[in-house]
Amino acid sequence: MRLLLVSDLHYSLPLFDWVLEVAGGFDVVVMAGDHLDLASLVDRRAQAVVVKKYFARIQAKTRLLICSGNHDLDSENEAGEQTAKWLLGAHNKGVLSDGDSVLIEDTLFTMCAWWDGPVSREAIGAQLAEAAKKRPKHWIWIYHAPPANSPVAWGGQRYFGDDALKKWIEEYRPDIVMSGHVHEAPYVDKGSWVDRIGQTWIFNTGHYLGAPPAHIMMDTKAGEVLWFSAAGNQSVELDSQLTRPPAKLTALPEWLTAGDPPHPQSQG
Repeated sequence: MRLLLVSDLHYSLPLFDWVLEVAGGFDVVVMAGDHLDLASLVDRRAQAVVVKKYFARIQAKTRLLICSGNHDLDSENEAGEQTAKWLLGAHNKGVLSDGDSVLIEDTLFTMCAWWDGPVSREAIGAQLAEAAKKRPKHWIWIYHAPPANSPVAWGGQRYFGDDALKKWIEEYRPDIVMSGHVHEAPYVDKGSWVDRIGQTWIFNTGHYLGAPPAHIMMDTKAGEVLWFSAAGNQSVELDSQLTRPPAKLTALPEWLTAGDPPHPQSQG
């Protein structure tokens, strides 16, 4: 299975255009939250309308999986905690998002919401506990914030990770967690785009201005993960121990170059 991970596009339409252009080259596209931008002059309701159109166009090309981030919240639950109601399937033409799990081949994907308080946090705990009962060979979580005290959560001055997520990773031990949120992590000293907690791989694409966005491509059969960014390209092998710094990517692997490759810009 070939996957593309992006996050934190923040209503930058050239970034959405890039994802739309390359989406057909992947079996699954993951967009891990912060689709909207709180700092934009465009009203968030208008942003949501445009972004949902991109979701529909991407989903017409491949399987799209998303989750909410802290910039995406537009409603409140009964406890007064903020939620991203506009992203839920009933409001988003069936795009799988917060609270959903789906089995694709031998991998279960679980999409988690951005939690804003104890009620929404407990709902994620219940979601993961339920999904764990039907765990197949592989399990991938899509969760906007990275885990606490991890290099992928390091902002250069302090950590911005999620304590609850770290505990859930230690309890359920998923194979992979795909995240974003901490824009600076891959680009600052002591930060990174990749980490491991036990046997769980954690990925954070990072974010910077300009297109194409920082992105991660992985092939589960080849067991290889590639990170592309303006700061350089690196790779890790899922069957190997994590070493720091990760290996520089000097040539594109065969699984990425065979057949029709994605957009040339995705090569870094």
